[in-house]
Amino acid sequence: MAVSLLTLNALMKGDVRARLRVLGGLLESSGYDVVCLQEVMYRSHAVLLRGLARSYGYRAWSGAVLLEGGLVVLSRLPVGSARFVRYPMSGPARPEFIMRKGAQVVQVTTADGPLAVINTHLSANRDGDWSPGARYTHVQRRELATLAAVVSGVDASLPVVVAGDLNVPRTAASLAGFLTAAGLRDTRADDTGPTYRPTPRWPSPPAFDHVLVRPGTVAETRLVLRDPVTLGDGWQAYLSDHYGVAAELTLP
Repeated sequence: MAVSLLTLNALMKGDVRARLRVLGGLLESSGYDVVCLQEVMYRSHAVLLRGLARSYGYRAWSGAVLLEGGLVVLSRLPVGSARFVRYPMSGPARPEFIMRKGAQVVQVTTADGPLAVINTHLSANRDGDWSPGARYTHVQRRELATLAAVVSGVDASLPVVVAGDLNVPRTAASLAGFLTAAGLRDTRADDTGPTYRPTPRWPSPPAFDHVLVRPGTVAETRLVLRDPVTLGDGWQAYLSDHYGVAAELTLP
């Protein structure tokens, strides 16, 4: 059995609820089994999505008002367990600390057995400098070390998929080091095209959004949710400043 997964940074700015309403409808009519979302931010936003995507009978999020990490997992597959691991707060003080970024570890039950899904969102590199000595590289390396420990803590017999906005380019040395430490494979390693939507100010952004798996899992991926949508007031808008990444996972 193949498991269909989507990861998307849902963008916490602008017409958030209008875009989430469209996203909820798209998810309900989609074939995705598991959806990993970042920047949902508020519990009320997660409840809105759950009400629109009713066929996703299982969900994972935590937080009474603000969601921990801004993270949400929606699943059509049964969820056996879920927990949140917070990343260390380090580096320059910034509003991003309010998000309490971290990793959401969810175990879903597939026809082929359990699958560990880790939904995550790392700190942004506000300098756009991913060189080894850069200050935000140090921040992200600490977070990646925590994430590697989370992955390593999952039963070695289970397939694992790490999905989300890592805010680290596919070509960065810090990502390569993390993949080695965590024992993961980048399912889009040969595609360095952007997953952040290009703009006139940033015409060639990196690939920030990743689907990473333990060896043995076969994955076919593609970029989705790239086109404008019509909001409830008739305006055309993009769902996010990121593209979605869809993956068809064949478990070992």
